[in-house]
Amino acid sequence: MPSPLITANELNALRSQGKPVIVIDCSFDLTNPAAGREMYQQAHIPGAFYVHLDNELSGPKTGFNGRHPLPDADLFVARLRALGVDEDSLVVAYDAQGSMYAARLWWLARWVGHGAVAVLDGGKAAWLAAGQQLEPGTTPDPETEGNLTRRESLVRTVDAASLVENLDRQALLVVDARAADRFRGENETLDPVGGHIPGAANRFFKDNLAADGRFKPADQLRAEFGQVFAGKPAADTVMQCGSGVTACHNLLAMEVAGLSDAALYPGSWSEWCADPKRPVATGSAQ
Repeated sequence: MPSPLITANELNALRSQGKPVIVIDCSFDLTNPAAGREMYQQAHIPGAFYVHLDNELSGPKTGFNGRHPLPDADLFVARLRALGVDEDSLVVAYDAQGSMYAARLWWLARWVGHGAVAVLDGGKAAWLAAGQQLEPGTTPDPETEGNLTRRESLVRTVDAASLVENLDRQALLVVDARAADRFRGENETLDPVGGHIPGAANRFFKDNLAADGRFKPADQLRAEFGQVFAGKPAADTVMQCGSGVTACHNLLAMEVAGLSDAALYPGSWSEWCADPKRPVATGSAQ
């Protein structure tokens, strides 16, 4: 299985060889939605485009479908085409926040059937550490669109109704990517209700990274997720978080570890807690 990660040196080598690589900066700040684009304009990988979490990597909010609902699939494909993405293009996503937003683009590309997508391991910091340069300003969209088309999805999703049904059966293990305190229902600042889905386990997405901001080795990730799964196969697990973004980070780490076929609950906690009829658990116990 090819790795879903690419190193800075590998990316630079591909670009030097003239390979069809589209680099996309996904930097973002949940508390300041304008900050990501500003960071991009100050300094980004040369030739990289920018996509915005709220406007391009998410769809319209209804108040009941979470803080970052999935975008319209056809509109997302059209946006990638506008950035010059062809059927044979390698899309490389990166950010400056531990790959938490780049992982969202990685998952979305696979959601619309484009498997040639990778995340720059270590993001912008790794690019600089490899001795590469950044440039200011904005890369304009290419004059000619790419020929990318929507294909059969390479990933799976699970909706809230399925997880309500799962509460009694527990056939699926829900894994929450939020920090432990938010999982317990403490220090909740983003959503109106604190807690987690009853029966869920907790795997904080930042635990996927080593001290240098790169992903841990595959065997270490495999062992750590194995402890969380407690015997469940990856195909019987569902990743969620606050709004369906950092759950993709866990899915990316699992792919690195060779643990495929887990599903995403796109609405995640922000959708779940919007309906008072859905039960809420607090504390550290599942």
